[in-house]
Amino acid sequence: MDNFKRVQEINRQLNIDALLISNGNNMRYVSGFAGETGYLYISQNRHAIITDFRYTFQAENEASGYEIITIASGGYEEAINDILSLDNVNRLGFEANDMMYARYEELKDKLNVAELVPIGDEVTRLRRIKTSRELEYIKQAQAIGDKVFKEILDFIKPGMTELEIAARIEYLLKLYGGQRTSFEAIVASGVNSSMPHAVPTLKKVEVGDFITMDYGCVYEGYCSDMTRTIVLGKASDKQKEIYNIVLEAQLAALDFIKAGRKGKEVDKIARDIINNAGYEGCFGHGLGHSVGLFIHENPRLSPSEDDILEAGMTETVEPGIYVRGFGGVRIEDLVVVTEDGHENFTHSNKNLIEL
Repeated sequence: MDNFKRVQEINRQLNIDALLISNGNNMRYVSGFAGETGYLYISQNRHAIITDFRYTFQAENEASGYEIITIASGGYEEAINDILSLDNVNRLGFEANDMMYARYEELKDKLNVAELVPIGDEVTRLRRIKTSRELEYIKQAQAIGDKVFKEILDFIKPGMTELEIAARIEYLLKLYGGQRTSFEAIVASGVNSSMPHAVPTLKKVEVGDFITMDYGCVYEGYCSDMTRTIVLGKASDKQKEIYNIVLEAQLAALDFIKAGRKGKEVDKIARDIINNAGYEGCFGHGLGHSVGLFIHENPRLSPSEDDILEAGMTETVEPGIYVRGFGGVRIEDLVVVTEDGHENFTHSNKNLIEL
């Protein structure tokens, strides 16, 4: 992969001699190396993976064209110092947003450079606009999620626990080709569904419950994310009212989203519908977020997001209403922004399902 050339341009712009990338997702994006341990070093002269023996062969296979440096008994600091000396580096950039303070202090003490320079999210921002290949991976991940939703509807029965349903979802995601889950599946029933990020419990699902299911998987390194809320049994009038307001808000936001809109403008479309319906204060999170190698990426769809959406960015669109002591509804699709609208990767039924 030649994304290292884009990093070299960042180095020039920031007037640094070299950059040490520690964020695993950034390392994979730039080099192709998906190992769990190591650093990516990029200067104008060199681009190298620094890792330990456990990942040497993997780095050689995944990071074609990169120098692979396996650390010895002196550890990472010695290996990094060797390459810094050869490259005559004085100003070394690092990813402060990704590094624990204790690790920064250790590197500051042991690395032979005049200055460590934090680079903010400069590399992470390279990942915002997805390539056609990245979008295909995300689409495939989301297709797995749709397949799981269809099957889980036949699995859910009164008396099952939230944990049982969550376990089945995660099993099916892997059975159908997901490398792993992109986050731990959320299954929240009854009053638990009033908590947007409830953790599945031993609570048994009962007739009359809302059941919110939020999950995703990873395909070729890229995440999916979707949410559907159903009712076990017949929905009450209040359940139907809340569900239909959330669906209206989501459809309006989907109709509005396109390149050139600010994240907060899209959020406002959905939020105003929910607030004007009498549920102000019941939608306490942002409308959505980007998805890629990491499940929660930028830009966001939120009241504070001033960044402008561009074609090729992915976004979740997931409004919700959460009523304490009653329950809640969230409906989430994953889309890619286009010049004149969006392409929706999520195809599961969004009409209220009564099991």
